[in-house]
Amino acid sequence: MGSVAVSRLAVDDDLPSASIVDQVAAIARRELAPQAAAIDEGTVYPDALLRRLGGAGAWGSHQPANGTADLRCAIQSTATLGEVCGATAFMAWCQNTLVWYASNSNNQKLIAKFAGKFASGEILGGTGLSNPMKSFFGIERLKLRGRKVEGGYVVRGALPWVSNLGADHFFGTIFEREDEAGGIVMFLADCSNPAITLQPCKPFLAMDGTGTYAVQFRDVFVPDELILAEPAGPFVKKIRAGFILLQAGMALGLIKDCIQIMDEVEAPLGHVNRYLPQQPVQFRELHAEFERETMALARDPYNSDDSYWRRVIALRLRLGDASVAAAHAAMLHCGARGYLKSHRAQRRLREAYFVAIVTPATKQLRKMLAGDEH
Repeated sequence: MGSVAVSRLAVDDDLPSASIVDQVAAIARRELAPQAAAIDEGTVYPDALLRRLGGAGAWGSHQPANGTADLRCAIQSTATLGEVCGATAFMAWCQNTLVWYASNSNNQKLIAKFAGKFASGEILGGTGLSNPMKSFFGIERLKLRGRKVEGGYVVRGALPWVSNLGADHFFGTIFEREDEAGGIVMFLADCSNPAITLQPCKPFLAMDGTGTYAVQFRDVFVPDELILAEPAGPFVKKIRAGFILLQAGMALGLIKDCIQIMDEVEAPLGHVNRYLPQQPVQFRELHAEFERETMALARDPYNSDDSYWRRVIALRLRLGDASVAAAHAAMLHCGARGYLKSHRAQRRLREAYFVAIVTPATKQLRKMLAGDEH
């Protein structure tokens, strides 16, 4: 397993958050590394580890204060986990996004009841915005419908993929009102509700230990205290940059370990690997560039300028492309030894494709940059 080191380009030494990243790195080395293969295979869902990370502060650093928020520590913590295990970095994004939703809501009862518990890891959960995010850009229709009743809404429908879930978990998602008022509403779904069913998915190429399920809503009563935003449109616009930027840690961590893999085979294979077109020095330069851009954008996630939003989208697209390129290069540098199931290079390649296809996927990002919302 490659070394896990905290990048000081990403987290300034004078920030208190630097100590959080150090703690996350220590947990990644001691506790996550021995479980990475089992998480990848789906024999372990690391809920205890996720709660332990919450206790170290991994899920709380990006909560807004005085109308501002800073995502740098959250992204670097995710990257540190991603150096060891891409699936766990993805679950970190899920948990961080759940915190992002709850802490940005205007529903004070919801904030009081859930934001702190999500941030501490006492309650785990994920994000059900894959379908809504696609619907906003004309790729899919919203799959959930809700109607107003006394004290809340009744919601029905099904979501095909929601991750970091379990029987006592929560996640945020959106339904379309089917009454005369119309519009969309964002809410917290409580997986312990008997009208919500978690259906296991077929085995994946990777990421099987991420608690991913198809979720069915059979006339689920959603009380007002679980409403994140109504109407949801302005809220989504507020949190969308954070939603995407928090994914950057997945890519940064994976690329960094792919560089480490290439460095590890330099001594035995460097004499022939030097003929390969992509070398670790190129990816080191690219990683540093991505890290600088990510940290600059992460300081200002509420920026409403269109130019800022396009920078976020463009960065996310490049991170997905670079993840696949770095993992591909690592496999070629390793040669036959990387083709063994026991070598992490092949796991990194499988994880890299996930970075490129998780919502917003490479093709959606290109559609977004083209300005085509229909």
